Amino acid sequence: MFFEQMHPTWQSWLASSKPELDAIESRVISAGEILPAKELVMRAFTADPKNIRAVILGQDPYPTPGDAVGLAFAVSAEIKTPRSLKNIFIELENDGFEVSGSLLELWSTRGVLLLNTALTTRPGEAGAHSNLGWDRFTLKALQVLAENQSFALLAWGNHAKNVSGSLPDNVQVIESAHPSPLSASRGFLGSKPFSRANQALKAIGLEPIDWSL
Repeated sequence: MFFEQMHPTWQSWLASSKPELDAIESRVISAGEILPAKELVMRAFTADPKNIRAVILGQDPYPTPGDAVGLAFAVSAEIKTPRSLKNIFIELENDGFEVSGSLLELWSTRGVLLLNTALTTRPGEAGAHSNLGWDRFTLKALQVLAENQSFALLAWGNHAKNVSGSLPDNVQVIESAHPSPLSASRGFLGSKPFSRANQALKAIGLEPIDWSL
C-alpha cells in the first residue's frame, strides 16, 4: 500500500527500498491506531520529485488527532494553527512574503517537499514511531533525490541538521533553529530561511520558490 501510493518516479528511484518500506508498513499497521490516516501517510511522495527544488524537513507528524495531513508542518484548514506553524507564518511574513492563507500544501504544488523523517506516530504520543525504520527510508529518499538533482534543504533544528550532514554537497543547506515555541526566538525568528533558500537556488541556476500563501 505505502509503496504504491508514491509517484511512479519515486517508485522507480526507490525500487530497491521497497522491501524496507513494506517491512515498515507491516510494523506500522501492527502498532494499532496511527496518525495521519493510512491514505495520507505517503502524501509527501505523491508529487513528481523531478519538480522538487526545496525540502522542508520536519521530525514526525502532529500527534493530536485531526492535525496531521501527511505533509510536514501542514494542517487542514479546519484545525487551530499549532504554535510552530504560527511561528513559520510570522517568519515568512517578516522575510518579505505574503501570508493571507494557512495552507502549506500550496508549497507542495510549487516544488517544495514537506517531509517528516518519521511519517507516522501514535495519537497523543510524539515520536512514537521513531524506532520503526522511517528515518532510514526518508534519508534514502533524500539521498536519491540528491543523486538526481540539486535542491535547497531548509534544516530547522538539530534533528534536521543531523540529517543534512548525510547529504552530498549539491544540496544547499539553509540552517535555522526549530520554529517550536521553545526555540523559535533562539535562531528561527529573524533567520530569513525562505529568502536565503531562494538566493541559494538562484546561485545554482534554479528558479526561486513562490513562498507566499
